[in-house]
Order: sequence, then C-alpha cells, then structure tokens
Amino acid sequence: MESSTEANPKPRHWWPAVAVWLATGLCMSLLDGYLDLANLAILLVLASALVSLSLSPLASLCSSAMAILAFNWAFVSPRGTLVVDLREQVLLLITMLAVSWIVALLMGRQRALAHEARRHAQQADQLRMLGEALRDARAPLEQVDLLGETLEQLTGGPVTLLIPGQDTPANGENRLLRGRASIDQYDGLRLILTTSQAMGPGTGRHEEQNAWFLPMRGRTASFGAALLPVTDEIARSLPLREHAQALCDQMGLALERAHTLYLARTAHAEAQLQGLRNTLLAAIAHDHRTPLATILGAASALLEQNERLSSDQRQRLAATIVDEAQALTRLTDNTLQLARLDSPDLELRMDWESLEEIVGSVLQRVRRRDPERRVQARLAPGLPLLRCNAVLLVQLLDNLLDNALKYSDAGTAVEVQARQENGRLLLAVLDRGPGIAPEWRERVFTAFERGGAPDTAMHRGVGVGLALCRAIARVNGGQLYYRPREGGGACFECSLPLTPLPPHRPHEAPHS
Repeated sequence: MESSTEANPKPRHWWPAVAVWLATGLCMSLLDGYLDLANLAILLVLASALVSLSLSPLASLCSSAMAILAFNWAFVSPRGTLVVDLREQVLLLITMLAVSWIVALLMGRQRALAHEARRHAQQADQLRMLGEALRDARAPLEQVDLLGETLEQLTGGPVTLLIPGQDTPANGENRLLRGRASIDQYDGLRLILTTSQAMGPGTGRHEEQNAWFLPMRGRTASFGAALLPVTDEIARSLPLREHAQALCDQMGLALERAHTLYLARTAHAEAQLQGLRNTLLAAIAHDHRTPLATILGAASALLEQNERLSSDQRQRLAATIVDEAQALTRLTDNTLQLARLDSPDLELRMDWESLEEIVGSVLQRVRRRDPERRVQARLAPGLPLLRCNAVLLVQLLDNLLDNALKYSDAGTAVEVQARQENGRLLLAVLDRGPGIAPEWRERVFTAFERGGAPDTAMHRGVGVGLALCRAIARVNGGQLYYRPREGGGACFECSLPLTPLPPHRPHEAPHS
C-alpha cells in the first residue's frame, strides 16, 4: 500500500526535469535566429509542461519562474540583462509564466487525483480479497494471518491480533492469535474489545500512544482487537486509519456470523435434546405405565391372594410379570441405545463375526417368546465373515423379528434370509402380515413414529424399534429399507458391506 507521502516526488524525480530543461535550452540555442521570440517561447512552455510531470507543484512553479528569467536574460533584447524594452515582450513573459504555472498546478492536481485513485483501488482490492477469503474459509479464524499481513502492509510494522473465546464475544478467554503485546498493550486491547472504541493517535482517546488500538466490530459487539504500531507521519493519515478500521470490521462481522451460527447450533442441539427428553418422558408416561400397572397388579395378587389362587393361576400371574418385565426391558434398551447411537462422539468396537452364529443366538432368544416356532432361517451356504458390532447386529435382528411376530397373524411363518449379492451381504426378515401403507414406509424409520399398521393400539411401544434398527445398520456401514412382499406382507432388508479379510501374518497361528 502506498503511503500518503508518495504523492510527493522523491529526489530521483529531479533528474528528468533537469534533462528536459537542458535539452530545451540546447534546442532554443540552436534555433535562435531561425525562429522568432514567440515560437521560442512556445518551446519553453512545452518544456515547463513536461517538467511538471515529474516535479511537485511547488518545484514546477519555481523551475518555470527560473526558466522564464533565463529566457528573458538569454533571448529577450536587450540580451544579457533582465530589462525588457517593449510592452509586448512583457506581456509575452507574463503569459508564459501564467500558462506554465497553470499547467504545473493542473498536473500536480491530476497526479494527486491519480495517486488517490490508485490508493482507493488498492484498498478496495484488499477489502475484496479479505472478504472472499472469509467467505470461502470454513472458519474466520483461518484468515487471521491474512488480516495481519494486510494490516502490516499499511503500517510497515508488526501487528498484534487478539480474539476472544467463541462462547462469549467480550468476556470469554482472550487469546493472542498473532504477534506479541506488553501488559499495558494487552490491557488496551481488552479495553477496546469491551468498549468497541478505537484508541491511539487521531482517535480522540489516549492520543499519547504510539500505536492504533482498533476493535473488530460486529453489529452488536466487538469480536476481536488489533494493535498497529504507527509512526508520526502515518498517525496523521485519517484515510489510512479508516481503511485499517474497515479491514478489522470486516473480520469482526465474519466472527460475529460465526458466533451467531455457533449459538444457533447450540440452541438447536439444546432444543433437540429437550424435545427428545420431552418425548421420552411422554413415552415413559404412556407406554411404561401399562406394563408397570400389569406387573404391579399381578404381583399384588400373588402377595395378597396367594393362598386363594390355584397353581395354574399363580403360574399365569408369574408368567405375566415376566412377559411385561421383558417388554419393559426391551422398550428401555431400545430407547437408550437409540440415544447412544445418535451421539456424535460414538466409538464402536468392530470385529470379524460369523453371521450363522449371530442368527443362531437370536433364534434361541426369539423362540422363547415363540413357542409355535414360527421363525424359519434360510442362510445361503458359504457366507463370509462380517466385520461388524455383533451386539448391535443381534439387537437389530431381534427387533425386526419381534416386530414381524407382533404384526403377523398367528400360524404364519416369519423368515430370516441371508445371501451375498454384489459384494454386500443382504440380511432380510420377511412376514405375511398386513404390511405398511405407502405413505408410512419411510416414516416408520423415524423415532417415536407409530403408524401404518392396523390395530396399532393393541401393540405397545414408543416407535423406536425400527429407528434403532436403521441407526444400527448405519453405524455398521449398511442400510435398512422396507419393501412390500408379493402376496402380502413386509420385508425389512439390511444391506451390509463385505470387507476382505486381512492377510495372515507368518507368525500368527490360525484360529481354532
């Protein structure tokens, strides 16, 4: 960035002017006698215009006046003196001086305007580049170094940047992200971070400082602060300070947007958590009350009327307690597991598992609830090992089979099928129940949604079973979807990836 002093010519700009005057004097000496005085004067005015291109206005005025005096002494009669005989020659000299001075002033003005235009264009480019960088960055803090480098181009000195913590803009933990600061400077940065008012030379506040303390202002507060050491010459430049403040404010607005998004995400997460809590409380209040009331009633009957009850009655009451307790346990496990799988910091233990063993363990559990042995397994031979979390996969298959038994007619078979297809393992649970209406085929995978099946009120649950199954499939790298069966019924199919087994190392013994 050009400073304000660069509008004035440096000493090297005198040499073109000296060369122009020497060349003009030589030409006028050679043409003396061939051209009249008026034509020679035109050459002098032309040279004055050329000289004003490289000299400051004051230097151009002085050099033009000296050149006209030299012209009077050398070419105006009587020559060798500054005396002028004719009035026409006096008018000529005055006109030459006036035109030279007007040209010098106009050229100086044009140079100042050109310099100002270049300065504005360069400042606009800096603002545009910083704005584009902040727009494309994932977080504004990634462009802190770019802001510091841009500010250093303005002042020529090291820049210190202070950014508060993300939780609160002004009162959080403050961090120096760039540069160094003394204790007094650090206190000054914290002060302007709180007050959002600049300090330093030309600001009207703490003028004795040798640096600018500039806040990174957003619309509601300051989200950072910058320390720019300045010289006396730079400190007097109001446009330079205003541009530095505009750069800081651009970063402040970006930090404010990031802070607002952070608060919005936090509020959304809290709202979701509160909604989940409310839904869980409503589910517990509604769906846990029935099995608890049944368990309490059966247990009270056993306790108070044990001697009046027959052996069969006591056995039925005990079986009711067990069934309702198992249903309550399943309901609680599904709800808690769904909440755990939705956690962003979830870490699962994956291992190589045999699908035959997983299906076999699930069948043992299901057939305790299925004395009619309606569940049938059809597994393709030679299925490869599956890299998965066996506990979750058992829970997925158990929930799908429990749904199939619950919503299909008594006496109809429920099938478990597994096969390998296109490098994936397809695990499906099929039944001959009523199926699911088209408008509910995706909604049933949403937590706490229960619908699409007839006689819903007859079946307890909070609507987390299928949502949990889809979550389990997702964390194991697979997908769970529904498709209707030909001839009626439902098919829930889980597609899981098949990962090649790692090669055995020479020193490793094969597993028995």
